[in-house]
Amino acid sequence: MTSAPVIDVERLNLSYGDFHAVRDLTFHVRRGEFYALLGTNGAGKTSTLEIIEGHRTATSGAVRVFGQSPRARRAVRPRMGIMLQESGFSPDLTVRESVRLIGRLTERTDQVDRVLGVVDLTHKAGTKVSQLSGGEKRRLDFATAVYGTPELIFLDEPTTGLDIQSRDDLWDAVDRLREDGSTVVLTTHYLEEAQQRADRIGLMHKGTFHREGTVADLTRTLPSVIRFTLPVPAPVLPLQATRKNDGKFVVETFALNKDLHTLLGWAQDNAVDLRDLEAGPTRLDDVFRAIGN
Repeated sequence: MTSAPVIDVERLNLSYGDFHAVRDLTFHVRRGEFYALLGTNGAGKTSTLEIIEGHRTATSGAVRVFGQSPRARRAVRPRMGIMLQESGFSPDLTVRESVRLIGRLTERTDQVDRVLGVVDLTHKAGTKVSQLSGGEKRRLDFATAVYGTPELIFLDEPTTGLDIQSRDDLWDAVDRLREDGSTVVLTTHYLEEAQQRADRIGLMHKGTFHREGTVADLTRTLPSVIRFTLPVPAPVLPLQATRKNDGKFVVETFALNKDLHTLLGWAQDNAVDLRDLEAGPTRLDDVFRAIGN
């Protein structure tokens, strides 16, 4: 991964009449980076991506992809692959015909059979799109995005409708593309995918970034949590804790290691069994829930 930006967004604005969908948004995606753009419904992430992909014109601001306007389709489009939530393939075309057509439209070169092998659709090459299952259609969407091993790949909810094995296969294919130097931009409602894979995350709210950074950057903005249950009676706890409706005690802390050590030492000294003990940093979904609070 290098510092040279593949995507460069500066003070981007998009308005629909009186509604401001994107507000002075600035961010950059570096070459070889896995960047996740997340947000609540209506946060503006889809509008932002449509501008970057060249499908929509901004109200104001500057967007550059590979140093050029995304509207310069002949220069930019062959270098990017896009997996939409629904690609809308003709139901009467076969899988092989659909992949070949997208290859011609994007002006990328590849072997159709190779791409079908990557997404495990070789056995469906002669099947019409209308006869595919929902998961198979998503794999076809992915095939058209990665045809020609593009330098920049947009994945919009890529694993929706896929079973666990198909999800694993898709991410294995993405990992291989990254090894070849591809840059990946992801949008997903499966936050664990972003937490496990993204180098950086832009978390949008009301048209701009609520926060941006690595997973560690985002999660350290909220306290870590220690959860446990206690026998009755029990000595006074050495830490401030809240008892929840389910009977569990919860300690929120920005000093997890220190406070966990204190709690375990107290339990040992007092022969107290800390039942159902859980301790760990804040998860990305906790940060997500905190938006707007």
